[in-house]
Amino acid sequence: MKVYVRKCIMGKGEDYRGEVSKTQTGRTCQQWWSKFPHDHRYPDKSLDDNYCRNPDASPVPWCYTTDPTVERESCNIRKCSEVPKHRSRSSYTTNCFRGRGEDYRGKVNETTSGIPCQRWDAQSPHGHPFYPHTYECKGLEENYCRNPDGSEAPWCFTSVPEMRTALCLQIKRCADDVEAEDCYNENGKNYRGVVRKTRKGILCQRWSVNTPHKTKINPKTHPEANLTENYCRNPDADLHGPWCYTTDPKTEFDYCAIKQCAGKKVPIMKPPESVVFNECGKRDDRMVKSRLRIVGGTPGNSPWTVSLRDRKGKHFCGGSLVNSKWVISTKQCFSSCYVELTGYAAMMGTLFQNPKEGEPDIQTIPLNKIVCGPSESHLVLLQLETPAQINERVSQICLPPERYIVPEGTVCEIAGWGETKGTGDESVLNVAQMQVQSNSECNNYFKGRVRENEMCTTPFFGGVGACERDYGGPLACQNSDCWVLEGVIIPMRRCGHPGQPNIFIRVSITCAVGSKVDGT
Repeated sequence: MKVYVRKCIMGKGEDYRGEVSKTQTGRTCQQWWSKFPHDHRYPDKSLDDNYCRNPDASPVPWCYTTDPTVERESCNIRKCSEVPKHRSRSSYTTNCFRGRGEDYRGKVNETTSGIPCQRWDAQSPHGHPFYPHTYECKGLEENYCRNPDGSEAPWCFTSVPEMRTALCLQIKRCADDVEAEDCYNENGKNYRGVVRKTRKGILCQRWSVNTPHKTKINPKTHPEANLTENYCRNPDADLHGPWCYTTDPKTEFDYCAIKQCAGKKVPIMKPPESVVFNECGKRDDRMVKSRLRIVGGTPGNSPWTVSLRDRKGKHFCGGSLVNSKWVISTKQCFSSCYVELTGYAAMMGTLFQNPKEGEPDIQTIPLNKIVCGPSESHLVLLQLETPAQINERVSQICLPPERYIVPEGTVCEIAGWGETKGTGDESVLNVAQMQVQSNSECNNYFKGRVRENEMCTTPFFGGVGACERDYGGPLACQNSDCWVLEGVIIPMRRCGHPGQPNIFIRVSITCAVGSKVDGT
């Protein structure tokens, strides 16, 4: 039985993912993201809602309680009748990770920024409680990246005294799509089959109803598209094929369990001669006196760059404001497409990672919804709880035409508050310029691994590039007098590595996702 559907516990229940939310005495559990009524050290560990869990190798799953007089209690969850001594090897992964990566058993042993990991059985340079003999089922071997505590992804203690822990986001996520039940030709606009479930196995919502999701596309708006029942269709000619709104309240829409038939694929467009944009991508360039850096970058103004904040209010990833209510970032920054966003926020309108109280024009807006793009895109749309106020410090960046290819040699820029590898101060928004490189040239370096939904910039031999906590931020390119979001920063094996081209997710291949979502 898969761990995430098990209703009983095995061993100490460290892998329990059920939905019991009361203690053995009947007290309701406190939300893990909350620090009231009991302050604790787990709010940033991506633990689920207020369900009983075991993040610290206790004898059984437990939780903090909502009773101010009782801090924590064990939960009464029955033990499974048959407890295997070892987990089936088929549940582990070695080349990618699922969910939060708690079953990852690969041999990556350095952080996203290339820092070697500390051995789990060592207490230097960092002392810690994660002894391999205490967490026997967590695979704490050698110095490999692991996730023994339910963090958002595999991580490790680093070998650098100044940096205690870091994530290993360069490890790819495993595909979790269900088996395709049919196929479609070209982009599937003329598909008229009867498949009615998504790539994740979720049943489709009927096109004619507005529950659980209010539809932007329906039989009235697209009468020619044969939007009958809850069958998968492609009424907006989405490049990625048939899709549907779903019956899961947390997943507005998704692509269907249908593969492309053998035959001619829809080609990527050549760059149009001219592109006309609406009021977006404008900024007032203002100088910052200090000379701080983004791994070889310089301070700059990027009013569409957003700082994503965790439940402790700390910056963990970047994003780009594409309209007043939506931010684009990368899926790598989140544990899944169903992550609980309570306590997460987007900060904008400041050059500083940790601005002082009272700074003018700063806006911190809670995140309300996450919408994932196609499996291969690694992009997410994040809905803001309230619209951002557009001003000289907060501006939305333009989106490119669908399937647009940025001409080789175009000068673009990245922006972020991430790791600078000692080249500067990470507290200020830093910008670095880069030239676009053709995918064919980029593939000479990466041996054909760069796909058409990705794009590259030329290497800087001084080591210029995006690094940890820059992920999700923009690769912005200027078109006439407007800035356009052409790429999104994603984790690479090493950041700012001399001589290595930089890889980004190409936004023009997935920018049609927003056309289906209410409010975009």
